[in-house]
Amino acid sequence: MEDLKKYIRNVPDFPKPGILFYDITTLLESPEGLHMALDRMEEYAKSKDVQTIVAIESRGFIFGSALADRLGLGVAVARKPGKLPYKTISEEYELEYGTDRLELHEDAVRAGQRALIVDDLIATGGTIKAACKLIERLGGEVAGVSVVIDLAFLPWREALKKYDVNYLVSYDSE
Repeated sequence: MEDLKKYIRNVPDFPKPGILFYDITTLLESPEGLHMALDRMEEYAKSKDVQTIVAIESRGFIFGSALADRLGLGVAVARKPGKLPYKTISEEYELEYGTDRLELHEDAVRAGQRALIVDDLIATGGTIKAACKLIERLGGEVAGVSVVIDLAFLPWREALKKYDVNYLVSYDSE
């Protein structure tokens, strides 16, 4: 796991002072790093016998689409409100200061379908939990969650304790 960290740039004081931002653009720019990350996500996905990928806006689209292509699967996109053109269902989730919503097309996941949620990072778990609820409301099963970065110092584990979460690198402090 730790070998992927060399492809992730740490940017202090972004987007505001006191925040250390983990920048995956350097991972995406590296053919070796991107290949390694996708290999590990693919291995996890195969172990979960997934039937579709649900990718979370926006960096999850990158990893989710590439992974879906490798696995010969389709990819459904979970987006912020008002971005999807067809009928949607939505789920509200908590932010540090307020709430937000995530939407999925009402036909994006079929009943009984095993879905893998893919995103770039997991912090509080709110966005991913909303995606889990959307999949379940459509009758699908959350086979697992796969992300590149785990911010272990933030409280996502309690929010997602009933789901299997796979992450490629972990950071223990800000």
